[in-house]
Amino acid sequence: MSDKEIYIVVTQTGSIVSKILKKITGAEYNHVSVSLESDLHCMYSFGRRYKYFPWWGGFVRESTEYGSMKRFADASAVVMAIPVSKNTYDKVENELNAMLENKNEYYYDSIGLLLAGLKIIYKRERHYYCSDFVRELLVRFGIEDSEVFEPIVQPMHFLDIPDGNVIYRGRLCDYSKTAS
Repeated sequence: MSDKEIYIVVTQTGSIVSKILKKITGAEYNHVSVSLESDLHCMYSFGRRYKYFPWWGGFVRESTEYGSMKRFADASAVVMAIPVSKNTYDKVENELNAMLENKNEYYYDSIGLLLAGLKIIYKRERHYYCSDFVRELLVRFGIEDSEVFEPIVQPMHFLDIPDGNVIYRGRLCDYSKTAS
């Protein structure tokens, strides 16, 4: 039974890094976050910790009201809702809160991202890039089967998950005007 939803937010911010990734991958979207709130007031991902310094990153909370997502509020976005049970929702929420409390123990995996671009799988404990993190979260809590994803997952791949319902396409900063 699904009585809750989690939200997957796939974006193209227009930052220098995202433009480089777009040129390399050809993908329309190059970042992915997860939110437990329908208004997306708080999203979680792996990305830059400082809005003007893209090379030092880790586990971050994102919002169009602060940080990098405020700076790139005009980002193109697709928001997907995935139905989950209350039990699964609570487990995901607990995991995200625990990670937030220990955020300095998690690192942005720039080496893994670089190697992923070369089609090489490279995994280190507590090191993630955005799509690697969201994939692991969905698989670990049984929201999606691991077979749904390519061995190396890109933000664009989340648009194809079977249980995801696209509820919005447009500028991220306009989403709150449409959210219920």
